[in-house]
Amino acid sequence: MRSQKRIALIAHDKKKTELISWALEHKAALTTHVLYATGTTGKLLEKALDVEVTKLLSGPLGGDQQVGSMIATGQIDVMIFFWDPMESQAHDTDVKALLRVGAVYNIPIACDRATADFLLTSPYMNVEYVTIIPDYSDYLNRKVV
Repeated sequence: MRSQKRIALIAHDKKKTELISWALEHKAALTTHVLYATGTTGKLLEKALDVEVTKLLSGPLGGDQQVGSMIATGQIDVMIFFWDPMESQAHDTDVKALLRVGAVYNIPIACDRATADFLLTSPYMNVEYVTIIPDYSDYLNRKVV
């Protein structure tokens, strides 16, 4: 993982204001990295931070899967996903799959403001970092009966 991280920023509707507020507090640190975001979140972040944000599809329309694919192909290093634990989402299965693929590829994930604070201020955020991806060869080589 290079020193300039590729960060995916995602927020459910009721968490968008919180993510924008957090991003503004950390604008100086965030804008040294490459930012990606789903749908409306990307538009709001671009306007608030006055920086380019690569905007993907809206989460429920495939943006979550786009981010997951980018994680699986090594194009996203860090994910900050302010998801709403108090609301059922029509695309809950997509959210679960996205969190799962982040864990599979061992990328740092923050799902709330406190964890995002710790993550962004980590000494690892601005240096090269070797991500150790678990060895899935047993899984891949298993015999299907």
